[in-house]
Amino acid sequence: MPPSPPPYPEGRNLLAGKTVLVTAAAGTGIGFSAAKRCVEEGATVMISDIHDRRLAAAAERLTEISGKPTPHRTCNVTREEDVQGLIDGAAAELGRIDVLVNNAGLGGTANLVDMTDEQWSTILDVTLNGTFRMTRAALRYMQPRGAGVIVNNASVLGWRAQPGQAHYAAAKAGVMALTRCAAMEAASAGVRINAVAPSLAVHEFLSKVTPPGLIEELTTREAFGRAAETWEVANVIVFLASDLSSYMTGEVVSVSSQRA
Repeated sequence: MPPSPPPYPEGRNLLAGKTVLVTAAAGTGIGFSAAKRCVEEGATVMISDIHDRRLAAAAERLTEISGKPTPHRTCNVTREEDVQGLIDGAAAELGRIDVLVNNAGLGGTANLVDMTDEQWSTILDVTLNGTFRMTRAALRYMQPRGAGVIVNNASVLGWRAQPGQAHYAAAKAGVMALTRCAAMEAASAGVRINAVAPSLAVHEFLSKVTPPGLIEELTTREAFGRAAETWEVANVIVFLASDLSSYMTGEVVSVSSQRA
């Protein structure tokens, strides 16, 4: 029997007084878990997503935890006007943006020989270009202020090979490179940019879009014999968002077992 996940962590006020914007935070994935953990660590959080109904439901759940209304705004990260509207809206709603968590991404499975230009471009536009657009807009806001933190969601597939994932792996490798280069440009302005690279964090939506048997196969490759809980990835996002990682920038932190 694989070991069970550890107990859910108690908040330690790691983000007390901070404001956090999280993209793609509706539903059951890493984005919502990151928003929830940030709230539990004392932050004031705003969330965005492309799905209106799921976004409103997520905001309501966070409101129940925080005891105060959770600002939220629909955003399609492939549209520059949406991205700029989100940054402007978050600055107005929160008073300032201390932390941006770039979680928006899109996956899929297709062998390269069968992949269409549209499949390739769609994954790249959401996952890589969307992270670029959000990072660019956030830097234009954070750099003049001389402070800010950006945490990107990459993937171990940016390093490791898996059949059927050429488009997604290329996008996530791009997120890693973007993280490193942007961090070097932003450091002199006091802005830190890092990324997490999860291996396997299973949630309801992922289960629905993954080919039958694949999650079970991937789970056998994990050293602990289980997938990560989404909140276990969110814990590392919280660490990178907090002052505990104050000397880290341009880093990609693997949230995985090295066997995976």
